Amino acid sequence: MKKILFITGSINQTTQMHQIAKELPEFDCWFSQLFTDNTTLNTIINKTTLLSGTVLSTKFRILAEGYLKDNNLQIDFQAKKQKYELVVYCTDLIVPQRMLNTKTIWVQEGMIDRYTPWSSVIRSLKLPPTLCGNTSLNGSSNICDVYCAASEGYKQYFMDKGTDERKIVVTGMPNYDNLVQHVNNDFPHHNYVMVATTDMRETFRIENRIAFIKKAVKIANGRPLLFKLHPNENFERAEKEIYANTPAGTLVYRHGNTNHMIANCCELITQYSTVVYTGIALGKKVHSLFDVNELKRLAPIQNNGVSARNIAAICRGYLNHNGDKESFDPELAMEKCQVSQQEARLTEELIANW
Repeated sequence: MKKILFITGSINQTTQMHQIAKELPEFDCWFSQLFTDNTTLNTIINKTTLLSGTVLSTKFRILAEGYLKDNNLQIDFQAKKQKYELVVYCTDLIVPQRMLNTKTIWVQEGMIDRYTPWSSVIRSLKLPPTLCGNTSLNGSSNICDVYCAASEGYKQYFMDKGTDERKIVVTGMPNYDNLVQHVNNDFPHHNYVMVATTDMRETFRIENRIAFIKKAVKIANGRPLLFKLHPNENFERAEKEIYANTPAGTLVYRHGNTNHMIANCCELITQYSTVVYTGIALGKKVHSLFDVNELKRLAPIQNNGVSARNIAAICRGYLNHNGDKESFDPELAMEKCQVSQQEARLTEELIANW
């Protein structure tokens, strides 16, 4: 039985990989938290707190592996137990050298950080993309064999940043491809202005949080406010700042279903957060530190939740492909899957109506 390794990171990345794996029951699927074989990076991870806010840190590994264990999934951290025919990545910022001879597929898992002058310097000098300190070059290294993008807008973005067009296929993005499903929910509050924060300070980016909070209060203009904190934030610090600069009665949530909260809000304020796409898909007025018109162009396609199945079809097709990497057509593999699904639905309908 052919073996696939899925690289995990945040809970969002981990659940997306699980969705894809569930569509591939005929293969032996294993999971590993993102890792590096670089000695210097591993020293920084193990001996300092410089990368404690990133998915390379122990705290993210503990959360991801907790989810994997709860779902009885096989764990092979750093790919030491098995040899794999395919590796599915949630980021191409770190791909260990020893994995480059294996077939590889990259899956977009969220928003890409803003491309900055420093990103351009890193790319021009061909330095390791991790030196950007953010995800601005994620999907742009051209190192993987296939790239699964959330939308046509993102496909063009990755092409513009250096990934070959022939490698990129628009599959949709698990967790963000059927956002209308969140409209009917049991979250108890409605008709508030929602603020979704970002872990900029925890990932060594500059943020004037007090100014951001005051801007949110101004936008709300007397309407109720609800803050949903980023899961990687310093909760105590964030709550203290919010309560000191917002009206009495402002709601603050550390945990909970963010999509349900967005579905019930009347307006959404974000910083650099993928959840802005939930607001866009649900027709909310949104605010972001990104250009909103650009976000609408990039927004993940809504395909009734078949993105994981599309990506699995590409995995299956690539694993069964006997030619060289350059001759594999990921678009064709996905189209064959969609035709098969349509034929299966028609067969079911004929049987039901017989």
